[in-house]
Amino acid sequence: MAHIVVLGAGLGGVPMALEARKVLRKEDKVTVISDSPTFHFTPSNPWVAVDWRKPDAIKVELAPMFAKKQIDFIHAAAKKVQPEKNSVLLENGDSVDYDYLVIATGPELAFDEIEGLGPHGGHTQSICHVDHAAGSKLVWDEFVEDPGPIVVGAVQGASCFGPAYEFAMIMETDLRRRKIRDQVPMTFVTSEPYIGHLGLDGVGDTKGLLESEMRDRHIKWITSARVKKVEAGVMHVEEVAADGSVTKTHELPFKYSMMLPAFRGIEAVRDIEGLVNPRGFVIADHTQQNPTFKNVFSVGVCVAIAPVETYAVPVGVPKTGFMIESMVHAAAKNIRALIDGKEPRNEATWNAVCIADFGDGGVTFVAMPQIPPRNVNWSADGGWVHLAKVAFEKYFLGKIRRGVGEPFYEKAVFDMLGVHKVKPKAD
Repeated sequence: MAHIVVLGAGLGGVPMALEARKVLRKEDKVTVISDSPTFHFTPSNPWVAVDWRKPDAIKVELAPMFAKKQIDFIHAAAKKVQPEKNSVLLENGDSVDYDYLVIATGPELAFDEIEGLGPHGGHTQSICHVDHAAGSKLVWDEFVEDPGPIVVGAVQGASCFGPAYEFAMIMETDLRRRKIRDQVPMTFVTSEPYIGHLGLDGVGDTKGLLESEMRDRHIKWITSARVKKVEAGVMHVEEVAADGSVTKTHELPFKYSMMLPAFRGIEAVRDIEGLVNPRGFVIADHTQQNPTFKNVFSVGVCVAIAPVETYAVPVGVPKTGFMIESMVHAAAKNIRALIDGKEPRNEATWNAVCIADFGDGGVTFVAMPQIPPRNVNWSADGGWVHLAKVAFEKYFLGKIRRGVGEPFYEKAVFDMLGVHKVKPKAD
């Protein structure tokens, strides 16, 4: 019997545990460790922040779902991963031994790297976690009673820009529905070198599509932006040229602000030589395996991926949902290969299929693979995108509640479209 431990129960950890249970032998044991008793569907957080969704509607209780699938669940925070001991030390003093470990923790939110940033002692809101989004909703309720300027976007070092665009457009849609849009100047601030870069050097015509959308909605923007500090009602921003020089400074007034922070690895894995990079992200090769600790794999946002290019203002690389699922499938197959005495040869495609909702429309794109150069590079917009996002939310949450990783019909549809999760040449 092999014991596989999955650390984390988010968009990477839950599918990882379900896929492992499906792929591994019946006698193998799968255990999930999470500091939260619930899974929440992160892509719905922007809706929570404007009261289009209630937090409970996008949550799933983990223990009963995992129990139905013969997966052990430990509700506890990890204190330290100990790869040299093949164990995870928990905050409560217990330790969990493993034969194989999959790190799927997601990131730590680095609000502290910019003075005044974030909802905990700072002056900006967050939609990175459902609890943050719920808190943002309370602030939003006050804001719409006494509206004023909005500053929204993503700071230097951020690596997930899609939610910033989504939330800007969703807020704008909500303001129009309330008939107060004319009272709210909006400015989008981003570290990206251009609108629609997304940390990926764009996908299809995302630059043109998103610039057009922002012009139509009267949202101004500042790119190559470095947020210096945030004070109550004022954000201090520098525009930075390619050579690193500051070309312009801004003092942007706001009554409401949401800025995505930079990410870093969680404390439980940071500073472990050979396991993580200087930011604490887990090092993985093309099979999702750590090159130093061969029985450790990683999936999701916690994986170290080098930026597409180096810019004067740091821009990270996003890890989208479909890309994460491709990591999950490769990792599960490769762990099974090791158990069977074979070499891990399955490679995730890192294909990206993304639906960005704008409240009354949106943009969708397909990047195959996500990191250029690509075999497929396509984007489109339209009112249908919002409906597609709503449908996908219901579908994905339904899968999680049933404890289903990938139904056969989902795989069949993607195979028909030529969108694969694992490279066909793999075992």
